[in-house]
Amino acid sequence: MKTNNNNLKRVIVDFKKLTPEILALLVEKYPFGYEEENIIKFKNAKGESVEAVEVISGDTKYLVKVSVKLEKTMENYDEDDYADFENDDPDAVQEPTLDEEEDDY
Repeated sequence: MKTNNNNLKRVIVDFKKLTPEILALLVEKYPFGYEEENIIKFKNAKGESVEAVEVISGDTKYLVKVSVKLEKTMENYDEDDYADFENDDPDAVQEPTLDEEEDDY
C-alpha cells in the first residue's frame, strides 16, 4: 500500500540543519547527485523563492534547500564519517571546503 504524500509533515531543511539521517536519505535517493528535474521550486512562508530536493522518511517529507555545499557534501559522503554522531545531530554534517569560484546559488 502506497503512502499518500499529501498527508506527510513537510519540513524545509537548510544546510546548517542537515543531519546524517537526511544526508544518507539524499545520497540513497540521488546516488549520482540530483538533476534540474529533481529540484522543486516553491515560495516559503516569507514569500521567498526556494529550490529544494525532496526525500521522505516515515511520516515526514524533507525539502532540502539546494546549494553548492549540499552537492559537495553528497559527492564526498562516507557513512563512516558520521559513525560517532546521532542520526539527528545537525552539528555532525560539516561544511565542505569550497574552491573560490564555487558559490551557493
